[in-house]
Amino acid sequence: MADGAAAEIFSPLTDQDPVSVAGYRLAARLGSGGMGKVYLSYTPGGRAVAIKVIRPEFSEDPEFRRRFQSEVRLAERVQGLYTAPVIDSDAEGAHPWLATAYVPGPSLTEAVVGHGRLPVSSVLFLVAGVAEALQVIHKAGIVHRDLKPSNVLLADDGPRVIDFGIARAADATALTGSGVTIGTPSFMAPEQAEGLAVTGATDVFALGQIAAYAALGTPAFGEGTAHGVLYRIVHDEPRLDGLPRELLELVSGCLAKGPEERPGIDEILAMCQAASGETQLRRPGTWLPDAVAADIARRAAAPAPSPSHPATQVATGAAPQAPTAAGPGPAPAPSVSAPAAGAGAPHRPPGFGPA
Repeated sequence: MADGAAAEIFSPLTDQDPVSVAGYRLAARLGSGGMGKVYLSYTPGGRAVAIKVIRPEFSEDPEFRRRFQSEVRLAERVQGLYTAPVIDSDAEGAHPWLATAYVPGPSLTEAVVGHGRLPVSSVLFLVAGVAEALQVIHKAGIVHRDLKPSNVLLADDGPRVIDFGIARAADATALTGSGVTIGTPSFMAPEQAEGLAVTGATDVFALGQIAAYAALGTPAFGEGTAHGVLYRIVHDEPRLDGLPRELLELVSGCLAKGPEERPGIDEILAMCQAASGETQLRRPGTWLPDAVAADIARRAAAPAPSPSHPATQVATGAAPQAPTAAGPGPAPAPSVSAPAAGAGAPHRPPGFGPA
């Protein structure tokens, strides 16, 4: 892979980034957002992981910490084929963090922005995979609350849903009412926009939004100011002109205003199978257009941690424990060290979801 292509995906660490987190040696920065920054690292056995380090503003909020610890413990129980599982975490240390499996693929947002809308066959497999992920997430007692294209990663064997349940912890803090934005209003459900209770049906509405976005290339309720988008979500019908007929019933059902009017996960899966014209959605070869598949291959060549940093700059906390079949091992105490100045300039962050 060319150096230029790698630089677009894996941002080198700067003097504002740690070299390690709780014994995980960091290799690159994957992205940043309202909740914090995401870094690439590896388990002792060499498996790539994505480590999300929570912003200091949230870390200083006791209610956020309480909610974050609770949500992470629930998330560790989610082990679905279409989720990126949480394998390690520390919600109590000075710098809360969690580690999930690294998914070498762009987000749905990046795929659509970079390569255009997806064909019907890809959208159906995408929706079915995300529906299965929601099935597992909901069984664990979690409502995602922030399901959107940037929280769906496209791997070579199907989609992966990330960041499930974490938005609930952010909702509990004063920061969300003082200029810190978590997520985007374009993919909220009407009940969220009105400040009402959220349920699994809230995620179903978001799934309909994801399907429409993947197939049309634009959000179903348009773009613009948050106030305007939220008003349309509550009061207007979605803009589905140009949506392929195979997807119309599925998307329209998911985008029903009333939570009780939306289909359940089993019904969604049945509609995907019926629309595909087959009893199984899996098809030979890749499920994505060639341009997106090539993007996945580029991201699979993840860089190793740089050996150039002096040993004194590496955190001396306990080394991370490799995950086992029984679940993640106990999290070591978080430790953050800054790399040498001038380690590299930031580049455009890739699609590992907003932090």
